[in-house]
Amino acid sequence: METRNSAPLASYIDLLLDAVCAVDKQGRFVFVSAACERIFGYTPDELIGQPMIELVHPADRQRTLDAAREIMGGEPKLNFENRYLRKDGRVVHILWSARWSQVDQLRIAVARDITERKQAESRQAALYAISEAAHAAEDLLALFKRIHLIIGEWLPALNFSVALYDEHCAHLNFPYHVDDREPQPEEPGTVTGRLCSEVIRSGLPILLTPDQDDPPAGFASLVAGRDSPCWLGVPLSSQNGTIGALIVKSVPGGERYTEQDKELLQYVCAQIATAIERKQLHARLQRMAQYDQLTQLPNRELLRERLKASLELARTDSGQMALLYVDLDRFKHVNDTHGHTVGDMLLQAVANRLKGCVRETDTVARIGGDEFVVLLHSIQAAEDAERVAGKIRQVLVQPLRLDGNNLNIQPSIGVARYPEHGTEENQLFRHADEAMYSAKRQQHLRLGA
Repeated sequence: METRNSAPLASYIDLLLDAVCAVDKQGRFVFVSAACERIFGYTPDELIGQPMIELVHPADRQRTLDAAREIMGGEPKLNFENRYLRKDGRVVHILWSARWSQVDQLRIAVARDITERKQAESRQAALYAISEAAHAAEDLLALFKRIHLIIGEWLPALNFSVALYDEHCAHLNFPYHVDDREPQPEEPGTVTGRLCSEVIRSGLPILLTPDQDDPPAGFASLVAGRDSPCWLGVPLSSQNGTIGALIVKSVPGGERYTEQDKELLQYVCAQIATAIERKQLHARLQRMAQYDQLTQLPNRELLRERLKASLELARTDSGQMALLYVDLDRFKHVNDTHGHTVGDMLLQAVANRLKGCVRETDTVARIGGDEFVVLLHSIQAAEDAERVAGKIRQVLVQPLRLDGNNLNIQPSIGVARYPEHGTEENQLFRHADEAMYSAKRQQHLRLGA
């Protein structure tokens, strides 16, 4: 028996979760199913007659037009991905399958909203990339540059700032900042500085978009016009609290940030905060391994690394360099008489005075107890080393007043010059050490006399 289906086909199509649409030869919508409103935010009446390409994300329009021409040429498209702009400005990712109906002179297409899937992929890709960057980057600056590139792959982020907060001194600094309008965000009153401070204070993200209904207090003027840039600030939070903030700013009149962008950036920033803390810990451990904790001078290990490099350069350039071994006479007497606190203060004062006697390119190191070494990386003549040694003696014998105590110290200094006194590390150390003890004996003889 013959049966007829009297229900309109459109009533069935409107039950589909995927959108179905038909576009004429001029690229205008002639039919859309009910799912189009859920996906794109426009009612069917608003879409009918409108050019399809005007809904497509500007960055995807050319390849969408290229695909449309191929479809109209008789080549069906399956699983074609592009992005659309919803009525509310949000970006949606669409997976299309389309073909050309020669009889009807229409492009018939089925569209699936894959935005959630793409966001999940973005999260995963960003996390992986940030993890890779955290391990590969040599320091925090390299890490921030890499993170900027990673985030810029899925979010317009030409203007990008990272602010870190030091709770011990209540100071906000910007180790990474890219913004042609605000080159110095540390200065009082800058928008970036105010936004970072608010994000860190509240521990909450801030999204600012043009014509926003209820922008946070104090920031309404930033988004007063339709062509104002968007701002998105997210706290860098870890188990130890909020350590800083990450700020992105769009170009004026460009793509707007959305709540989805905010959620994704929050998710990613939690991983960034962990990576930053890991880098900071590594830097602290590395500094502890290379620097004396009391004086903050390079220790014996770092001194040997620099001496090795200095020797290599001197050999290559047929140059000269020098090593000065500095010992403080009767330092044990200071500890025994005034206590170790005053003794530590004395060592710190000596370290500062020694640094003031040499160039920034030279190295002052503490290698233990009251023993210091000054590495003059490049000298023109032997007299240069003796001149520096004389300057050090003159500076160190100046009286010191520490914790209410008047102290006078006498240094003993031994000098070793390359290549005159040795061409290897151990030879130069040994000669400088022996010269220092010789100077100490002579000084004791003078004092005894």
